[in-house]
Amino acid sequence: MTAPHAILFTIPNFITAGSGRALLNLIERLDRTRFAPGVCVAHKGGDLDQEVEAMGIPFIEAPFTVSPKPYVTLLWRAWRASRAFAGGQSSVVSGQSSVSPCPAFDLWHSFHYSDDYTEPIIARMAGAQAWVFTKKNMGWGSRAWSCRSRFAARIAAQNGDMMREFFRTKGLRSKARLVPRGVDCLRFSPHAPATLQIRALRNIPSDSTVVSCVAHLVPVKGHPTLLQALAELPEVHMVLAGNPLDRDYAASLHQLVAQLNLGERVHFLGRVQNVPSLLTESDMFVLPTWAKWRMEGCPVALLEAMACGKACVATDIPGSRDLVEHGRSGWLVPPEDPKALAAALRQLVASPALRQQLGNAARQRVIDHFTVEREVAAHESLYEELLRQ
Repeated sequence: MTAPHAILFTIPNFITAGSGRALLNLIERLDRTRFAPGVCVAHKGGDLDQEVEAMGIPFIEAPFTVSPKPYVTLLWRAWRASRAFAGGQSSVVSGQSSVSPCPAFDLWHSFHYSDDYTEPIIARMAGAQAWVFTKKNMGWGSRAWSCRSRFAARIAAQNGDMMREFFRTKGLRSKARLVPRGVDCLRFSPHAPATLQIRALRNIPSDSTVVSCVAHLVPVKGHPTLLQALAELPEVHMVLAGNPLDRDYAASLHQLVAQLNLGERVHFLGRVQNVPSLLTESDMFVLPTWAKWRMEGCPVALLEAMACGKACVATDIPGSRDLVEHGRSGWLVPPEDPKALAAALRQLVASPALRQQLGNAARQRVIDHFTVEREVAAHESLYEELLRQ
């Protein structure tokens, strides 16, 4: 029997946990008879570290990129970094009290969000047959992105706009594959238990509509637009779940809430562990991402809300427009437009039947196109394609 192919997944850390959770969803479900995963982070200390260690797979803490400058020493510095990953060399691996041998990896798959192009050099010097990266955001235009893409054997693009804008040239079109995110539809379901009791804890009247938004408190997510829209909807309460990763931005949101006299109707929850319960206890979901930041790849929070059968309103930007069919499985509104967002929410607040209709269609769309099983199968197909070559 052929031994499974070793794949190293690289990610800066598991501290912010968004992409980290998506990575673990993939690793947990890979066919272990064909693939033997390992993980490398530049820095440990994230919330998901223990989950990786519990899998019993190689968990390496080592730099997998180097600064490209000075160019004259790049190859030497890349070679030194590659020694941590060359088979038989030593590296710090989870579950070990001492330095242990690092396995040789056939493939590398990078979940690094940046335009770094030194990682594929290090991967090849470490003996990898091929290097793959997931394109997670809409950043583009630099020569570094061009180098990163040309050094890749395959590129997993997360939305159709990436395929059309970035990978339309002949050389890149042959490498890119559309691989959107997927959701666990058993965990994220209309039947998820409501255990948070948000209405009771936050004194929200039983006849008020609750709108949720799950997004870290960072400028790209567009919370000010949502708060301005909420000011026009006196019957609605808003629950905001997300870490205040940008402290200044989070403080500005609190100031805007006070300025708009929304203190009794806006509820900052911080990080919420049980997101399915939060969605069950919500009447609808909003993702008001701003277009100018061009950061969304495939917004998992939106997919999760759709899987829970919630009527969703999102801004019409890359990523979101791949998920929501406007008027059928949700609504898309122009970005950074409080009036348009308020109008959409007002219509949904007034019609529970319409919310149910959109929510049912949203869940069916996820089941048909965006399950985690489909995501894993797409990755396994991509890996097999490379290994056959």
